[in-house]
Amino acid sequence: MVNKVNFLGHEVTRLIVGDNPMNGHSYIEDSITGLEMKKYYTAERIKATFKHIEEQGINGMLPLADPYITRLLWEYQNEGGNLKLIWQPYPPIGMDRSIRIIPKSLDTIGSYHQGTTTDLLFEKQDFDTIKENLKKMHETGKPVGLGTHYPEIIERSKEEGWEVDFYVACLQNARRGREGEESGFITGKEKQGLVFYPEDRPIMLNTLSKVNKPIVAFKIFAGGQMFEGKDENGVKEAIKGAYDEVFSALKPDDIAAIGVFQRDKDQIKQNIEIYNEWYNEKYNNSYGILN
Repeated sequence: MVNKVNFLGHEVTRLIVGDNPMNGHSYIEDSITGLEMKKYYTAERIKATFKHIEEQGINGMLPLADPYITRLLWEYQNEGGNLKLIWQPYPPIGMDRSIRIIPKSLDTIGSYHQGTTTDLLFEKQDFDTIKENLKKMHETGKPVGLGTHYPEIIERSKEEGWEVDFYVACLQNARRGREGEESGFITGKEKQGLVFYPEDRPIMLNTLSKVNKPIVAFKIFAGGQMFEGKDENGVKEAIKGAYDEVFSALKPDDIAAIGVFQRDKDQIKQNIEIYNEWYNEKYNNSYGILN
């Protein structure tokens, strides 16, 4: 299992899981296409993945509040599941409706302003709409986060005191070359040719190291791009290196989200085993062996 921290008053594992692969969002289209991900992740396999996440010792998830994933999480809860959820709204159905359908009876920690939506408004210099959306989201009575791929947005939010309880920050700037475009959820544009640059990571991590509010970091493996061309040992070392890079910059109670595609390998188990190996090496077993 993964060690737990206090995130917004909830006992949450320091690693949680995102659902991009379940929705067919691939950032390694030359190796595994989004269509392959969609074909693999049937409703039953998605719910089986939810269960396996919990059985392996992760208790949190970053789901998209689209009707499909929302329905499956309802079903999973009815079948005994108990994942703690941090929701992102679903742009195609509109911000207002998406906020309303985020379930209150599931174990919801909070929700956050979807990253590409934030970024597009930032690119248009429409800060008032971002702040108005944050206000609407606070009306749910749950903590509200701000998602983004831009360190500059986090810095501006801090300086101007936006109504933000936590941040959901991408380590890679997925807006490079896509400035002014709407979310791929709306455009349907594939991720073919989208390159994540290693030099983005220290910039975002430096910004996050100065943030005093809770943080969820994502794309910590660059959407899988950092594993391309590596053998099994190279992948393991890349994962350990990413854990060290990210968690050394974040606060002790900050968390990180990973995506998993279970077709060819049990990536959930692999990531947890490597996390525990890294954790015990990092802290020299001072907190006891994690298992």
